[in-house]
Amino acid sequence: MNKSYDVIIIGAGPGGIYAAYELNKLAPQLKVAVIESGHPLEKRSCPIDGVKIKSCVRCKSCSIMSGFGGAGAFSDGKYNITNDFGGTLYEYIGRKTALELMHYVDGINMQLGGAGTKMYTSIGSAFKKLCIQNKLTLLDAHVRHLGTDINYIVLSNLHKLLKDSIDFYLDEPVLDLGPTAEGYEANTSKNTFTAPYCIVSVGRSGSKWLEKTCRELDIPTHSNRVDLGVRVELPAVVFDHLTNELYESKIVYRTEKFEDYVRTFCMNPRGAVVTENTNGIVTVNGHSYEDEKYKTDNTNFALLVNKHFTQPFNDSNGYGENIARLSNMLGGGVIVQRFGDLIRGRRSTEKRIDENTVVPTLSATPGDLSLVLPKRILDGIIEMINQLDKIAPGTANDDTLLYGVEVKFYNMEVEVSSRLETSHKNLFMIGDGSGITHSLSHASASGVFVAREIVSEVN
Repeated sequence: MNKSYDVIIIGAGPGGIYAAYELNKLAPQLKVAVIESGHPLEKRSCPIDGVKIKSCVRCKSCSIMSGFGGAGAFSDGKYNITNDFGGTLYEYIGRKTALELMHYVDGINMQLGGAGTKMYTSIGSAFKKLCIQNKLTLLDAHVRHLGTDINYIVLSNLHKLLKDSIDFYLDEPVLDLGPTAEGYEANTSKNTFTAPYCIVSVGRSGSKWLEKTCRELDIPTHSNRVDLGVRVELPAVVFDHLTNELYESKIVYRTEKFEDYVRTFCMNPRGAVVTENTNGIVTVNGHSYEDEKYKTDNTNFALLVNKHFTQPFNDSNGYGENIARLSNMLGGGVIVQRFGDLIRGRRSTEKRIDENTVVPTLSATPGDLSLVLPKRILDGIIEMINQLDKIAPGTANDDTLLYGVEVKFYNMEVEVSSRLETSHKNLFMIGDGSGITHSLSHASASGVFVAREIVSEVN
């Protein structure tokens, strides 16, 4: 069936949703379609329950990674308002504009269910000095923590607000995208969509599709990095002095041995470790909630080592995928290991995990991460844990748990203009799929920015 619109948006993650929101607000006369490969928000449910089903069953559409709300729908809902990390959006639209848009999105979130959640900041924190004294760098940011539960409410309210004026097509993957004389045509197995304007916001789960599309349309791209590491889980009291004030502390360390950069990422105070599925590969992540009844006794965070590759190698994501597949092969999914076992050169066993003082929040296979992660990566992680122990004593305890692997796949960076427009007029790339943004706040801001660019032309 042929369906004609003024704007088609491919992907219903934060970038796509906020693009639709802003288009509807500023130009309600425009006909807008949002096409998404995954399920509606209320139908997104992962079958893993930790009891009957303990590992990924590889659903046709992963409810954690795809669907209305994107991969961020079941994250812990952290909006980091900063240009210091989370993407390079500011390089295209300017630092001031990027921050203004992130604050604008925060205001919408507050109106639609997030009121009462706390805004944290690391700017001016006394912990900056403590970190510097221990060869660590604490990055500046304002952090709004919605929690997985409040984040869901905000997304539900966004859908209720838009559903009567924006056409959403869920469970309808776009098979191909191409130019026409009047604009662009997106084909699914059910419909053909046409519009003068097209916004692509497919997120990380759409990376393979986007690579194919860029090749077919001769859109220049650049190879990007991959971040490899583990998720650390320890008693919440070890990091309470940091998380109570900062909630999310982005700490960077340059290793002594290889001078690689290792950073903390996605800190979840009193949260839980979870799995996620990216293109059929099971990796590890973390969630936390705002509601007290869902809080645990543990805090978890990722430790990631940045890897950039030089010529002739140009497949950083492929490198990360192969390491993750090795972990899946050895552990049937996620591997967990005690830090004490890792530094002693022995694998963790079910008995050692059962006797551990830190009770794991994720059912994972006890094993040996040194059989999975390259030595250089693992050495950097061990160095970082020992360094963090100086500002948070107890981090390097034997019973600290390490889950592997955690991989952050960064899409190849699509070449776009200062309008986030590709070499094809009125074809825009936004969100994490573009390789430009790596966070909820940056992705949402990019959606608002492009919507305003389109409105400025049509009005």
